[in-house]
Amino acid sequence: MLDNERLYEEQRNVAATMQRQLLAPLPQVDHLRMAARYLPAQRAMEIGGAWYDAFLLGDGVLALVIGDVVGHDLKAAAHMAEVRNMLRGLAWVDREPPSVIMRRLDEAVTNTSDAPMATLLFARIEGPEGGPWRLRWVNAGHPPPLLVTRGGDARFLTGGHGPLIGMSATLHLGLSWPDAAEELPAECTLLLYTDGLVESRHRPIDLGMARLRHHAAMLAGRLDQGTVDDFCDELLKRIGPSGDDVALLALRLPAAGAGAPGDLSPPPPPQSPYSPAAPDRAAPGSVQEDAPVQDPTRGEREA
Repeated sequence: MLDNERLYEEQRNVAATMQRQLLAPLPQVDHLRMAARYLPAQRAMEIGGAWYDAFLLGDGVLALVIGDVVGHDLKAAAHMAEVRNMLRGLAWVDREPPSVIMRRLDEAVTNTSDAPMATLLFARIEGPEGGPWRLRWVNAGHPPPLLVTRGGDARFLTGGHGPLIGMSATLHLGLSWPDAAEELPAECTLLLYTDGLVESRHRPIDLGMARLRHHAAMLAGRLDQGTVDDFCDELLKRIGPSGDDVALLALRLPAAGAGAPGDLSPPPPPQSPYSPAAPDRAAPGSVQEDAPVQDPTRGEREA
């Protein structure tokens, strides 16, 4: 019995290590603060297709991504990395609205890859340093982002919905992804997540989303007492996801005018060096120097 338990833990550790090598650290962007969490599937050796991503585009805009490729094995992880890298390249080169990027990604995945279908949300955070900020996004069959204001209002952003990646071009459906836009209030938190956070064998997704919204709203009143990392950790603790792997990406906006030219207010606390990615990986576009030692099991322990 002890040998079986040890083997299970070893297999799970191998799967988690491989997954961390496929995840990227978060970039540091002005006064914006981000946090990401990844929880592996509960079954040993299940490397999932869920991922998050954040990177700066050539025009200085921050891109946010959350996605999930169909499958729970090494192929799903490989396909996830393939789709992620395609999206990074298209977003960097084209500098087009999110709807155009999504259409080209769908065509590229269909015609140059054997990746199965994937859900995906691609967003741009637009605005000058100091704000105001604007979210522009498209959603390819993915759970909607959750916007949480400092005052405790939490609502899902349901616009921008279109088909899954790998569906429209494959079936010659001619479907599209409409661009959606939302003005982001100062000091709000934007939450992107995969369905593993809100869905399980014992809980329908509608109930899971209601619980997510409730707990996020309850935590909004504690923003002054903690960072966006604290917000993610407490949210995972309250929800307690189980079963499928979970990817979570949160963005916290600064106070209005913070970081604008002439602003003399102190900056927010530095972004946490913790990342679900392997500690020797660098954020997209950055140079890794003396990477801090990170605890790869933090997300698992605190969830």
